[in-house]
Amino acid sequence: MSMPVMEPYALNFDLSQVLVMVLAGGEGKRLYPLTLDRAKPAVPFAGRYRIIDIVLSNFVNSGLNKIKVLTQYKSASLEEHIARNWRLAPILDQYIEAIPAQQRTGKTWYRGSADAVWQCQHVIRDDHPELVCIFGGDHVYKMDVRQMIAFHYDIRADATVAAIPVPRHEARDFGIIEVGDGGRIVAFHEKVETPPPMPGHANLCLASMGNYVFGPDVLLRELQEDENLEESRHDFGHDILPRLVKKGAAVFAYDFATNVVPGEEGRNRGYWRDIGTIDAYWEAQMDLIEIHPLFNLYNFRWPIRTGATHDPPAKFVFRDEAQARVGIATDSMVSHGCIISGGRIHRSVLGVGCRVNSFSEVEESVLFERVRVGRHAKIRRAIIDKDVEIPSGTVIGFDRDADRQRFFVTERGTVVIPKRAKLDGLV
Repeated sequence: MSMPVMEPYALNFDLSQVLVMVLAGGEGKRLYPLTLDRAKPAVPFAGRYRIIDIVLSNFVNSGLNKIKVLTQYKSASLEEHIARNWRLAPILDQYIEAIPAQQRTGKTWYRGSADAVWQCQHVIRDDHPELVCIFGGDHVYKMDVRQMIAFHYDIRADATVAAIPVPRHEARDFGIIEVGDGGRIVAFHEKVETPPPMPGHANLCLASMGNYVFGPDVLLRELQEDENLEESRHDFGHDILPRLVKKGAAVFAYDFATNVVPGEEGRNRGYWRDIGTIDAYWEAQMDLIEIHPLFNLYNFRWPIRTGATHDPPAKFVFRDEAQARVGIATDSMVSHGCIISGGRIHRSVLGVGCRVNSFSEVEESVLFERVRVGRHAKIRRAIIDKDVEIPSGTVIGFDRDADRQRFFVTERGTVVIPKRAKLDGLV
């Protein structure tokens, strides 16, 4: 991809004039049953976080502090999380605020990503920003957004799309971009069966990350035009961006690979995951527990932020090796308030307040808040939602056919147990 190379922080722009709109109203059907009772951006991640914390951290770390989060589907827990944990300084005109769907422009809920922004157009008109960032709220990555804004501002773009190469066999799930000289987008293909490869890279396609920067006048004009088109899906990828490109507008791709985040080096740079499916979500959690994690939560120069917890530190008890009663965790992340009471944890992520009892084994699994694992239970490659109690002796993840009779199981064998599920008597 031929694009101008930007020096980090080459920004001649007042960040206080940037309005951020995070799209967080998606239903997340492919993450079912984790989205049975919550919006996708509210799904727990890495033990003590929510998915929404990742994009909000990127903006706050980038010095962008005027943020509206557009919510819709089962948004109560998401809105509570934002209100309780993401309080900035109003005296400095800093805010992170949730905007639930309100039917401001008619008797319909959000019909697509573009319609969501159109129905919240009053926010843009009231704030009078010089630039508007529109980002998705459900991807895992680190990004200094200042550098994308600098690119957009210096190249005088009407719209800028963050882009990343993806394997061609996965590209049908993304909006695919074709670029010309200087990174100008010449074609936009939204989730097509045969996406065009990148020049010179037959096995790669250039995908949109769903992160955009717009000039407000261009944005509002295109949204108003889209609102009156009956055939439109009212979506940025399907409608707004392809139409802008066809009109000859200055729409550019920003190369995410050039983004420099303090403290991120080597394999960490350029990490991005769309965790739209259960297996992708599970894989992203496993990325966290590598010796050298691809998504590094321990880079204190670019922290992933969330609310404080009053839970005590994790505790590991019992060391009776003769009876195989040892409280131990290896290659794992164990959150505050957990008690590993004579159980063994390996390559797993435990949320706040979990308890794993004696002689039990948990491997390659993700436990949400307050999961209790009974004695002699064996769990492998499972995602267990909050407030689930696993009865003593239960076996999960060792017999795929037996698991499918009791639980939700993906094609690749990841078992999911929904929130507050009752498992009494299942052994």
